[in-house]
Amino acid sequence: MMSDYHSSTKAMRPVLVKLGCSLILGVATVLALPVASTALQPLVGEQGVGIAHAAERKEKPKRSTRRTPAIRAKIYEKLNEAQMAADEKKYSQAIGLLNELRDKEGRNSLNSYELANLYNMYAFIYFTQEKYELALDAYRNVVKQPDIPEAMELNTKYTIAQLYFVKEDYRNGVRTLQEWFKAKQEMQEDPGAGAYALLSQGYYQLKDLDKALKYIEIAINDYTSRGKVPKEQWWGLQRYLYYEKNDIKRVTAILEETLKHYQKKAYWLQLSAMYNELKMESKSTAAMETAYTEGVLDNDKELINMAYLFLSQEVPYKAAKVLDKGIKKGQIPATSKNLELLGNAWRQAQELKKAIPEMEKAAAKSDKGELWSRLGNIYLDNDEFDKAEKAIENAFKKGDLKRPDTAYLVLGMARFNLQEYDGAKKAFKEAAKSEKSKDYAKQWMQFMEKELQRQEALKDG
Repeated sequence: MMSDYHSSTKAMRPVLVKLGCSLILGVATVLALPVASTALQPLVGEQGVGIAHAAERKEKPKRSTRRTPAIRAKIYEKLNEAQMAADEKKYSQAIGLLNELRDKEGRNSLNSYELANLYNMYAFIYFTQEKYELALDAYRNVVKQPDIPEAMELNTKYTIAQLYFVKEDYRNGVRTLQEWFKAKQEMQEDPGAGAYALLSQGYYQLKDLDKALKYIEIAINDYTSRGKVPKEQWWGLQRYLYYEKNDIKRVTAILEETLKHYQKKAYWLQLSAMYNELKMESKSTAAMETAYTEGVLDNDKELINMAYLFLSQEVPYKAAKVLDKGIKKGQIPATSKNLELLGNAWRQAQELKKAIPEMEKAAAKSDKGELWSRLGNIYLDNDEFDKAEKAIENAFKKGDLKRPDTAYLVLGMARFNLQEYDGAKKAFKEAAKSEKSKDYAKQWMQFMEKELQRQEALKDG
């Protein structure tokens, strides 16, 4: 029976691998957009899942070489009025105030910094309303203005790149981000791990997996070199990219590291699958057992797979306990197949008294004779010869037996022990018709003949 368990286990593991990849892929593509929080002080605000701040390290403030014009008091007041309306979610009113400022004062009368802040406020409002194309146009107008502070230009370009990502225009997103990186380099400023992670995700979307891997590793190494725990999504993307390269050892190492900090069922399932790919069956089972012990395996397929892994490692008692508990709690359906698996697990664990009731329930639910045949074999092992005979007879009534010759052998042995010698002889003759059972059946008939002769001799005194 163990060969059946091995083949069943192998059949289930690709499902785990496929599941693992889909989960990895899911976290690799989650993006959100940081936007300016105020018209008068444009900043990159909170970032979404998987994206850290563009400039995470402390950097020395650099003086701008540009001469930036000041915002006049009357312009500041009108921009601030629009800002307050936006904060109160009166977006139409805010847009109206901005339009009035733009049209009444005239574009020619506003200096470049005033225009930059005006368009920055437009962009913020449009983004809040999920009008991404209008927001993008407004941000482009911000960076078109001459003589604005370099920090404002850089922050806005980073925001533009992320807006492209939100719109799934990854080519323009990556192009804009590269321009941003170049400007950072010229200013001798560190882009930060989050920016590298964002660039990696862009290349991933463009199917350039080598560059995607290069930049996600820069992000991860930046964090680990400073004693920081990398973002969960970064490890997810790195893991997926190595899986695409079929580097299972590297995927396994990343999962082991991830699980030190992010304890999730999906990662245990993936790790078990990867160990199996590496032919490390004991570690595969141990990973799944950890997940089971932690109580994160909660559906029938996962629990049944856990049982198969225990059986493949020749730990049938643990397999039986998993199945028994799962069936009793209703997590595993009490189907004929699952009850048979439980019965076989108890049988391999030498727990025949527990195996028999489960096999009886399995056979009762089946419309085929195969389970009755196996049940008859278990009864025979337990010296319950009358039940063994009835089970095999029922098996033939149901039909569809894989090895009728084996069933006839069990029937013959049961009848022999019940001293039903004529019936036993008939059963052994049927078994002998098969090449696989012929020799064994003939041995039994010879043994039975000698036993009958011995009994006759005893009668004669």
